[in-house]
Amino acid sequence: MKRIPSIAILSLLVTLPLQEFAARGQERAAPETSGSAVAAQAQGETAEEVFLNDLIAEALKENRELRVAQSKYQAALARRSVASSPPDLRLSVASANIGNPVPATTLGSQDMSQLGFEVMQDFPTRGKLQLQGKIAQKEADAERHGYREVELKIISELKQAFYRWRYLEQAKNVIAKNFDLLQKFETIAEARYSVGKGVQQDALRAQLELTALEQKLVELDRQEGSMAAKINSLLNRPPDSPLGVPGEYAKAALPASLEELYRAAQVNFPGLRQEQTKIEKSTYEVELARKDYYPNFSVGGGWFSRGGLRDMWTARVDISLPIYFWRKQRFAVRESAEMLRQSQRQYEATWQKLNFRVKDEYLMVKASEQLLELYSKASIPQSSLALDSAMASYQVGNVDFLSLLTNFMSVLEYELNYHEEFANFHQALARLEELTGLGLTR
Repeated sequence: MKRIPSIAILSLLVTLPLQEFAARGQERAAPETSGSAVAAQAQGETAEEVFLNDLIAEALKENRELRVAQSKYQAALARRSVASSPPDLRLSVASANIGNPVPATTLGSQDMSQLGFEVMQDFPTRGKLQLQGKIAQKEADAERHGYREVELKIISELKQAFYRWRYLEQAKNVIAKNFDLLQKFETIAEARYSVGKGVQQDALRAQLELTALEQKLVELDRQEGSMAAKINSLLNRPPDSPLGVPGEYAKAALPASLEELYRAAQVNFPGLRQEQTKIEKSTYEVELARKDYYPNFSVGGGWFSRGGLRDMWTARVDISLPIYFWRKQRFAVRESAEMLRQSQRQYEATWQKLNFRVKDEYLMVKASEQLLELYSKASIPQSSLALDSAMASYQVGNVDFLSLLTNFMSVLEYELNYHEEFANFHQALARLEELTGLGLTR
């Protein structure tokens, strides 16, 4: 029987796996990725796809933080009517006796003995009730803006968590896909070593990289569990509730310029509108404090029976005299004026911070957009060509195993970076939505 040369055996061991790595089954099983679409398919199951719009609709209905903000707004609306209502009518029942403390015992026998009632109504200085109603209305408006701010924040947090969750699923799929190829490299390295054409270090390096991928999958699983728990929390679900797998979404765009984003933020950002409402409220409070320089009035009247004697009727007017205005009303006005200045400065500070946040997120969106362009049109195609070239050269012994492995890891890294930057791009858009109130993502 003719003996096959060792170089022929080596050629078969090297060429066949490289040509068929995409179609052949793997000898070493890829690590399980719990909770991923890959694991579900491996178990013969079809994981249910979850879409962002459905999650948002559920969050707006079930989120408890949003319900708290809504209740605060409803309570503030009810307070408006209370603040603008007149003081309650006061009713007094009185008895007067001569020589006997027991009510009505000397009624009719003594001229000064009487039994009857009196009513009193307070009348604040003209315009006070209207100002109190306006202040309460501004408080309600501030709570309404607060409610809207919470709503936008929850939607933004949910979108960011969803985009991150989607990235983690894609990253696990990319690693699982490339795990097979790296196993082929390990097989090749072992085959070359077995026939004396390679070194054991190549196989050990391949095994080390396989272990690193397994570690990466463990970390991705942990992050995915954290994102799932966050999404469940925003939906008011138990943290361990199953979510399925995130559905696909098309790449969004940023149609607005930076100046347009600034203008939209100034008009739509609830936090800034809330500060503007506080300025208007403080203006009314200054005006109300000045009203305390004027007296309040109380008007009343009563009827008293004297038994068999003629009835007695009373009329009464009370006036509050602000004689301590130099130490009370004057400082109340000063306090209200300082609160107004504080509100104005707070508005300016909020506006400055808002401009910074808008600019920061805008730059992040633009940078992510450029990186996505570079990854998709330059880094990934170029690294893939370099890997193909390294594979061809490795078959004929022109490059060492380390060069082949380096090119493989570059392709893997660029693919993962692309998917992560895709998520970063949409997360930045979601934060811009929260600041500007514009619909930028899908």
